[in-house]
Amino acid sequence: MNQELILGAYVFILALFLGVEVIGRVPSTLHTPLMSATNAIHGIVLIGAILVAGTADSPLLYVLAFVALVLGAGNVFGGFAVTDRMLEMFKKKPVEKR
Repeated sequence: MNQELILGAYVFILALFLGVEVIGRVPSTLHTPLMSATNAIHGIVLIGAILVAGTADSPLLYVLAFVALVLGAGNVFGGFAVTDRMLEMFKKKPVEKR
């Protein structure tokens, strides 16, 4: 196996474990700002996937770019939906006049 591929997989797995630990310890009051930051990060993922798709020269790269596009777009749109729903909870409800 290629050493670069093994190193990339190792860094990915460590980042995955680190992400789970960090996200698991975030208090609920910081969830909305954290979602905004992850939406921005996934926007960068979408740009990277588009760049990879544009320069792809093998079927594997096309498939990886497509998967990155689908997952990144799902995270961006889902993140915006969750953030909007959470912000909706903080709005004052209109008082009914009798």
